[in-house]
Amino acid sequence: MLTSRQTPSYNLKAVVQQTGLKPDTLRAWERRYGLPQPQRSEGGHRLYSAQDVETIKWLIARQREGLSIKRAVAFWRQLEAEGQDPLYAATSSAAQATSAPLLRAAGHTLAKLRQDWIDACLAFDEQGAENILTQAFALYPPETVCLELLQRGVAHVGDGWYRGQTTVQQEHFATALAMRRLEALIMAAPAPTRPGRILVACPPQENHTFSPLLLTFLLRRRGWDVLYLGASVPLERMKTTVSTARPRLVILAAQRLHTAATLLAMAQLLQQEGVPLAFGGMVFNVLPALRRRIPGHFLGQSLEDGPAAIEQLMASPRPHPPLEAVPLAYLQALEHYRERQVYIEAHLGQALERTGIDPEHLAIANAEMSRNIIAALTLGDMAFLGVEIEWIKGLLDNHRLPREPLDNYLQAYYEAAQNHLDERGQPIVRCLGQLFKENA
Repeated sequence: MLTSRQTPSYNLKAVVQQTGLKPDTLRAWERRYGLPQPQRSEGGHRLYSAQDVETIKWLIARQREGLSIKRAVAFWRQLEAEGQDPLYAATSSAAQATSAPLLRAAGHTLAKLRQDWIDACLAFDEQGAENILTQAFALYPPETVCLELLQRGVAHVGDGWYRGQTTVQQEHFATALAMRRLEALIMAAPAPTRPGRILVACPPQENHTFSPLLLTFLLRRRGWDVLYLGASVPLERMKTTVSTARPRLVILAAQRLHTAATLLAMAQLLQQEGVPLAFGGMVFNVLPALRRRIPGHFLGQSLEDGPAAIEQLMASPRPHPPLEAVPLAYLQALEHYRERQVYIEAHLGQALERTGIDPEHLAIANAEMSRNIIAALTLGDMAFLGVEIEWIKGLLDNHRLPREPLDNYLQAYYEAAQNHLDERGQPIVRCLGQLFKENA
């Protein structure tokens, strides 16, 4: 018995309208490669099923990734021979492997385009940067341009800011141009052809949206129905959205320690709602131990690998890996710290007043320190705090700024914690003591 997806119900004109493929091309594919395989009406006219339409869109997508139609069909047959349904099987690795010789042969061109785009962004040359992107998209598949030019270009400019080689304005300019192009590509992506909705978002306080937006584009190009929610989604909004949109999978990204903690809170909410979670982001690469604290599936260290992992989860949902429980002592320390935080910060104000530190800067430092302490306790390891401090030290060194204010601040915070936390706060005191000694 035929399913609704296999029932022939579309004529040739309807399929042409849905896929954008010319009738002659469609007939040639059928004649030469046996894909698709439409039925015939009593009058001898072709009739296509929804599955036939999905097959055609799958072949078109593989062509956009750089495969010839002959190789795309061969890949389809290979997946079928392996017992997989090509419409749901991961395709990125084969597409990359097949197109690799082409990219290697012209790799110097793509590298030069990327460097030219970076140079245009650093010079605030908007028109020049746009012209370079237009040229790149004319030469390479859109996925390749987005991953190799935009993603790596933005990362290069961001790393330059951290190292003191570019300004924050240059970093913002390059990121804004890249995101504007991604948004346009998403708007132009074909309509979804694969069942099941995927929701992509950033947890509360996470405002770095380039990677989630790029992932949204890559998934849309593969025919998935993706709902992108953007930056810093509040917990209550996520619960409402999940109830309304009914996604089969939610994807969250966090780049810093404190947003890994808000991601955990959102993961726990999704777990209560019975919605599977996949996650990733820079902080999970820097601190691999964090992955074992999140009730969900880690997507891998490279965004490029994300779509294949997501498709596997959509095709065959499975339980997430076992979690490491947060020690009870950490939960008690967290509650105690929240109770005493205001006293610690008041102590800091008095202790640092003689150093001439600006009250506004002190407030910013306190907010940053408190949210990272809370995050480290929430995620079950105060050692995570040290990574954030090392990042700040590196930033100061790269920008040739004195470390003395940071050293004074860590010493004052350590002393304040000793004075205002009892035995319940010892995980915090020990960690701060270690950080103070390392910076003394």
